[in-house]
Parts: sequence; C-alpha cells; structure tokens
Amino acid sequence: MANLSGKVALVTGAGQGVGQGIALALAAAGAKVAVSGRTLAKLESTCALISERGGEALPVEGNVRDAGSLAAMVAATQDRFGGIDILVNNAQEVPQGKLMDISDEAFVGGFESGPLATFRLMKLVQPLMVARGGGTIINLASSVGVRWDMTGYGTYAAVKQGIRSLTRAAAAEWGRDGIRVLSVAPHAESPGLKWWVSKNPEEAEAFFRTIPLGRIGRLEEDIGRAVAALCSDDMAYLTGATIPLDGGQANFD
Repeated sequence: MANLSGKVALVTGAGQGVGQGIALALAAAGAKVAVSGRTLAKLESTCALISERGGEALPVEGNVRDAGSLAAMVAATQDRFGGIDILVNNAQEVPQGKLMDISDEAFVGGFESGPLATFRLMKLVQPLMVARGGGTIINLASSVGVRWDMTGYGTYAAVKQGIRSLTRAAAAEWGRDGIRVLSVAPHAESPGLKWWVSKNPEEAEAFFRTIPLGRIGRLEEDIGRAVAALCSDDMAYLTGATIPLDGGQANFD
C-alpha cells in the first residue's frame, strides 16, 4: 500500500461515490484528508468512516462553482492541517445529452464545476505546495472524451477534455516546483454510473461487454488505492498523463 504519512489531502465531491472512495484510500495510506462537498451530512459520514479506521479528516462544506467557496475550502484545510500536499478535483456537474437538448445553463454548470473549478483550485493550492517542496494534483477526466461515437456526450466530453488540457499545462509549468499533475479516467460503482445504467440499460450492457476485465471498478479498492499510489513517492517521475482506471476499456492513444 502507498505510504502517504505526513501528507495532507483535499478531495472535492468526497461525500459519496468516487470522491469518498479516494478520500478513504488516501486516509488509509496515512494522509490527513479534508473532504469537501455541498451536503454536510454526507461529508460527516465520510469523516466518520475515516475516524473509525484511525484516520483524521475534516468536513468542509462548499460549492465548487463558487470562487469564494473554493478559497474557503483551501483556507480551512490549511488552518486545520498546516498546508496541502495532495489535491483531488473530483466534484463535477455533468451536462449529458444531445446537443440540441442541452441548455446553456447546464453547459455553463458543467464548465464552472469542471474546468473552471479545477483551474481555480489548482491556482489556489500551487503556492501552498511550493512552500512544502511540491505536491500532487489529481484531476478527474473521463473516457467519454475519446468515444468514437460522441452522440449524446458532446458537452460532457467538452468539459472533461478541458480538464485534461489544464492538467497537461499545469504539469509542464509547475514540474520544476516539484508539483506533479495527473488526470485519471475511472469507471466506478458511483451513484452517477448507477443512474446512467438505470436510464440506458441496453447501452450499458453493451458498454460493459467492452471492458476487458469484465467489471466496473470498486470505489476504494480499485479507484481510491490507485490514486493513493499515484500520489506516492513511488510515482515521483510520472506527470502530465491521463491514467485510465477502467479495466482496459478506453484507448487514449
């Protein structure tokens, strides 16, 4: 297991799903974790799970679409734990549907909660990481961006591909500061995936058949632990890449 003892992490959207799985895995590896999201009760539940295992966590209520809220998340984490070594940009509103069915408001929501929030948070934590000698930023991307048939997924792909571009830029600009920046593209047993399966059962069945490992990733064991490993010193020479945590389904070449 990765060793993240002495590290401090901030994970957005950590009240459930992939974000919670990542927060649990980072804590299990020894990191102190600030978990952020819009619903305090869900954040407190994640923190309780971490505390039960002997870890230390802080719930930080906030909305990633609001610049002031993002600044408050970072400030609360720094005040409690003394800095930030790991940032996981996970929270995202997904504008999903055919182009003619997506409103401007939904697209803006996807942009504000995705690329813009990622951009803002990365800039907020960069000086804190520099002061601590470096750090790791993990941004959540998606294999939807490399689908051969983009029907119904264009706006979703647009915001996620924007995040991948920001990841590459930050990796290039901040590498000499000891900051590594990576994207991960997971398939996981999240509430969002379960909702999609319920709405698109035939497409989902066909989609699952294209996963070489034959299953969807487990939130903590498959996705969270992989992220923890990527944040560890064992991966100190890896930056700027998109890591597909999807059982071999996507081709990012």
